[in-house]
Amino acid sequence: MKLLEEKILKDAKILDGNIIKVDSFLNHRLETDFLDKLAMEIANYFSGKGINKILTIEASGIALAILTAVHMDNIPVVFAKKARSKNISAKVFSSKVESYTYGKFYNVTVSKEYLNSSDKLLIIDDFLATGFAMEGLIDISKQAKADIIGLSVAIEKGFQNGGDNLRKKGFDLLSLAVVDSIENNTIIFRHL
Repeated sequence: MKLLEEKILKDAKILDGNIIKVDSFLNHRLETDFLDKLAMEIANYFSGKGINKILTIEASGIALAILTAVHMDNIPVVFAKKARSKNISAKVFSSKVESYTYGKFYNVTVSKEYLNSSDKLLIIDDFLATGFAMEGLIDISKQAKADIIGLSVAIEKGFQNGGDNLRKKGFDLLSLAVVDSIENNTIIFRHL
């Protein structure tokens, strides 16, 4: 998506370890008009595929998931929690995921009352690097026996192979921007 690529080139910062910092518009400070355009692109791509629920992970995927849900006739959004609170049901689906950015593992959970075998899911996140978070959400979906219709992310770091691995497994993955490499502090995009 050219609009997102231009925004990344304009506002992103590249940090040590090939971390692309986009917190000025995507995952800390949110530009809602801009995110709405991304959400519309996702909703249009998956339109007519029978999706009845969106699954994401806290916290950065929530905004994009909600806006996409609005464009998909206000379907429900469920998010996997990274910490188990006292008020969550004892009956949960859970999966262990590694956060590339935080460099630690989380046991993410979703209450069993919110996912089931009648669900046709779109799984959304803000970033895809190694694919560990997405694999955790896929695992939770499979535990619920839900049908995964598609996956979508705003930004995929193609050089970390998470997206390529998911595509090899047969998933319909829509990445709005794919960073192919970072060379001399410059972001190079891949066009699928």
